[in-house]
Amino acid sequence: MLGEKKQLIVKRDLYTDPTFPASDTSIFFDYCTPLAQFRGEISWLRPKDICSTPRLFSNNLQDVQVKQGILGDCWFLCACVALQKSKYLLNKVIPPGQPSWTDESYQGCFTCRVWQFGHWVEVTIDDRLPCLGGKLCFSQCQTEDLFWLPLLEKAYAKVHGSYEQLWAGQVADALVDLTGGIAERWTLKGPGRNVEKEKTGMVLERAVFRRLMNLKERCVISCSVLNSRQGASELGEFHAFIVIDMLDLSAVSGKEICLLRIRNPWGRRCWRGPWCEGGQGWSQLDPVVASELLSQIQEGEFWVDEEEFFREFDEITMGFPVNEEGQLQSLYTVVGTVCHSYDREVHVCCDLSPGFYLVVPSTFLKDAVGNFLLRVFSTGRISLSELKPPPTDAALSEELPEGEWETVQLHGCWKNGQSAGGSRNFPSFHINPCFPLSIPAAPGKSSVKVTLRQHCQDSKCRPIGFHIFQVPNSSWKPHISSFLHLEPLVSCVPHCYSQEVSQLCRLPAGSYVVIPSTYLPNTEGSFTVIIATKIDRKRIHSRETLGQVLQEIPDLVGGSKHALDNTLLIRFHLQLL
Repeated sequence: MLGEKKQLIVKRDLYTDPTFPASDTSIFFDYCTPLAQFRGEISWLRPKDICSTPRLFSNNLQDVQVKQGILGDCWFLCACVALQKSKYLLNKVIPPGQPSWTDESYQGCFTCRVWQFGHWVEVTIDDRLPCLGGKLCFSQCQTEDLFWLPLLEKAYAKVHGSYEQLWAGQVADALVDLTGGIAERWTLKGPGRNVEKEKTGMVLERAVFRRLMNLKERCVISCSVLNSRQGASELGEFHAFIVIDMLDLSAVSGKEICLLRIRNPWGRRCWRGPWCEGGQGWSQLDPVVASELLSQIQEGEFWVDEEEFFREFDEITMGFPVNEEGQLQSLYTVVGTVCHSYDREVHVCCDLSPGFYLVVPSTFLKDAVGNFLLRVFSTGRISLSELKPPPTDAALSEELPEGEWETVQLHGCWKNGQSAGGSRNFPSFHINPCFPLSIPAAPGKSSVKVTLRQHCQDSKCRPIGFHIFQVPNSSWKPHISSFLHLEPLVSCVPHCYSQEVSQLCRLPAGSYVVIPSTYLPNTEGSFTVIIATKIDRKRIHSRETLGQVLQEIPDLVGGSKHALDNTLLIRFHLQLL
């Protein structure tokens, strides 16, 4: 009709992740878990197709309780509780300001961060989620219109390659991935009761456990069942729970009763112990107190007493707390790495007096190739450096590269209290001997080889090394403040226990200083610094021209012209190219 307005509806194309598609390749790995029975039945839906008003978060803490689906990743879900305890971690893992489903700028994608091998790695996915019968089939929040958890689970599955590869794991590993910190594991069984569990970590004393529970508001505390027993008979093996609270009821009961509140990620109650709903344990308390405690538990939660806890559960995992500035907080531990274990991460906590220590990471068997990351956290200042093996004899006797080199030898010594400043780890570094090095102007950089040779027997070698600094100006002199903001251009470190160390480098024209040192201050000894500088000259090519035999030769000084009889003289024509 004339004048009729037509409404044009434009449907936006939402983002689809080509590296983690909505297909079985993202669900399954090798079909070796119970998840395989759902092959071909799982569909993929976006949050707006699952509910009418999807949200990322809620301000109500009860709404954000994690709930496990048909995927066996209780270990990951327990670690996700850490994000509910720290606003810093939540913003670190799920960057704020991402467009919501109601925003016009929403593109159907979601970005989070996971800590991987020393770095926070950004992971971007689309918001299509695995579903059965139109509902989420893996993790979800207690309130089904919140989607931060299933989206984070999908990003974590992408990091591992598929959802199925999240089936079974360690809570400690997931805690590290979601906090960037460290996690501690203890066994709850003593060596006399279950020797096999000793492999999983330290035995946790009850007194220590009670002190650790004081941190329950600041960090995740998880307990695990590894073998099915009376209280956990419906849980089977290898299931992780969350420890929510601990109450000492001795004052109100007149008996020594300590109760722990446990949450099952399955989201339903399945505990048959004496403190389950209707259990005999409640008869020991005043009915009003018992009713109050039972009213506190949410879906999937239950109470156990301390004796039952240590009897029915096998181990406990605890993440180190992280404050709102992102700093890792201390955690009291009775610690020691008792043996090699099949874990992604092992660690030891200890008190060390000032000094020098050697950390030697290893596998149990030799020739087991792999990469590793060594992290050290301390309440005080520390310095960590890698010690490399000394060079081989062939490296020590390595000749200078081909060409013309100019060599100078400089002799010096380290004297206690005068010129033995030690390495750059110490504030006395500036008192070490300082040798000037000048590189003349040239079209490019000059090749320089610096060698430090200490004068001692092989069995008495000190760890030695050197640094080359560029002099900022002509008035510069080595003193403590002059090294505060000065980084070496060349470093021959870590310090090595060898008679000789050397470094070949290329330096532009300018003024430099070479500072040799021992690793520790006040280590005396004599040495020689050998500086070899390559001389770059223009190449001279010769073109030979055979001349005639000269019949007459001028008299030579102090000799006769006949002395050169029978000698063939050749005239050379030199041409500079």
